[in-house]
Amino acid sequence: MVTTSTWGRRALFHAEPWSRLIIDTLYHYRGSAYLLHEFVIMPDHIHVLLTPLTSLEKAVQFIKGGFSYRAKKELGSNLEVWQKGFSDHRIRDASDYRLHVIYMRQNPVKRNLCEKPEDYPYSSAHAGFALDGVPQGLKPISLGAAVGAPEGAPFQSKVPGGVTEAAPFRGKSNKTA
Repeated sequence: MVTTSTWGRRALFHAEPWSRLIIDTLYHYRGSAYLLHEFVIMPDHIHVLLTPLTSLEKAVQFIKGGFSYRAKKELGSNLEVWQKGFSDHRIRDASDYRLHVIYMRQNPVKRNLCEKPEDYPYSSAHAGFALDGVPQGLKPISLGAAVGAPEGAPFQSKVPGGVTEAAPFRGKSNKTA
């Protein structure tokens, strides 16, 4: 998931033409720079769940640079649009993906911009947006695997009764400490 904010956290995307243009920009580069899984356009920042087809930095450059160029050309704006940089979170597994989708969809609800995620017109939760499918290869996570280290971790072993306990520490000589 990528998050980037407007310069000075100005509510540029509160204006419909700006929100429509950033969504159009997201779709312009979809399929060539990244796969688009989810998005939400908040008044002063955006969240995008994507799979880069180039580097992540290049994918974000297409979004931010492409939008800035079009804002000057199509909206007649000379404003500085974006704060420098972006934050990202690498999705670890199917559960992490689901949590980030929920977070993104609930963002406008929490900010009192709508009552239900699907009511917010600048979100992929709203009807009518074509999205790429959930990335293949995300590890499914079971309830048992969600807690603690993965089974087979080097410092854990199962004992009778299904209880997991830490293995004793072994120093360089491989003797139990």
